[in-house]
Amino acid sequence: METIRATLPAGVTIEIWWSDEARIGQKTKLTRRWARRGTRPNAPKDQRTKSVWIFGAVCPARGVGAGLVLPRCNTKAMQWHLDEISSQVAPGAHAVLVLDRAGWHITAKLDIPANITLLPLPPRAPELNPMENIWQFMRDNWLSNRIFNSYQEIVALCCQAWNRLTNQPWTIMSIGLRKWAHRF
Repeated sequence: METIRATLPAGVTIEIWWSDEARIGQKTKLTRRWARRGTRPNAPKDQRTKSVWIFGAVCPARGVGAGLVLPRCNTKAMQWHLDEISSQVAPGAHAVLVLDRAGWHITAKLDIPANITLLPLPPRAPELNPMENIWQFMRDNWLSNRIFNSYQEIVALCCQAWNRLTNQPWTIMSIGLRKWAHRF
């Protein structure tokens, strides 16, 4: 962070953004359900395989997010995601985008917007990225234990879930803030 701050003009506000992508589809995960003791609750499970990817990023300090629901997970999708994040960074601020080391995140083929600097996490450390907790929250509350009837329904419900999340800045803040990352 100190190296990044040194490359920026004095007085520029730095926003820490976290980014990741999640696959959501017909082959849903089963999550815990409340039920009376001794009963076995119904939990639908689909074996079909249509799915979409939610590319999501949050800035917990501001309680904002930027997301796209896309059919594929590749470099082109990542470029669109970077452009979306860039449009949500506060005017005059600079975003440090913390992400994992997936090939489409760190490829030289990306045209990184001027108001974003990428900061890769250490290898094999997903627990450091609060987006993993955001995905778990969204699955537990809005996207699991259901049967999607069509691809269009998957897209619609993923968009609805992401919009519900971004309409709850306090949820983004409570899940995403990390003292060790936001002390700079």
